[in-house]
Amino acid sequence: MSYLADLSTMLLPNPALLTAFALATIVLAITPGPDMALFLSRALNFGRAHGFAALAGACSGILIHTLLVALGISVLIATAPTAFLVLKIVGALYLIWLAIGALRAGNNVQFSFGKSTKQPSLKKSYLTGVGINLLNPKIVLFFMTFLPQFVVAGDPYAPHKLFTLGILFIVISLPLTVAMIAGADWLSKALQKSKWIGRALNYSFAAVFTAFAATILTAQARH
Repeated sequence: MSYLADLSTMLLPNPALLTAFALATIVLAITPGPDMALFLSRALNFGRAHGFAALAGACSGILIHTLLVALGISVLIATAPTAFLVLKIVGALYLIWLAIGALRAGNNVQFSFGKSTKQPSLKKSYLTGVGINLLNPKIVLFFMTFLPQFVVAGDPYAPHKLFTLGILFIVISLPLTVAMIAGADWLSKALQKSKWIGRALNYSFAAVFTAFAATILTAQARH
């Protein structure tokens, strides 16, 4: 019992902070973003497996961001003006690329990347999920500013707690995200008879990607 108590002290914040973190994570999980748009579009276009593959890629990106926060590297990235500017531009251009793909799809509920509209491999869907996560500097700022709020200043186990919170962020939000992907796969069958809905969805996805690209380009590192 003493070992478990010590392990809990090392890995988890106090119950009050943990509860607040869980509630904040649920709110963030149901807030639309470029990653959610990607999961749904992949599920609608190519089936549930591709939505889950993109989700797995995004989760991998979250783990990397969490590790960077725990090691303090994210602070360096966010406070280095040149590196941060490059990351902002690359991330924004990536989202704009996805938005253009959505607009090119027209009436079809499908994103076309480049000139090819053929179904991608699961690996490509996974890597796209990784890319949309790692190339988004807003996520660097988010994890750098969000996770530390739930760790007491001066805690000698802060790096351990930060990494644990990153994992919990995935665990808590995963059921909600999985449910949305599963629903998107079912919805795709109903959309086959409604071209105007397909156009509206594609334009909606494009709007989400473009809006977040604009947000990224105007983001400022706060320190």
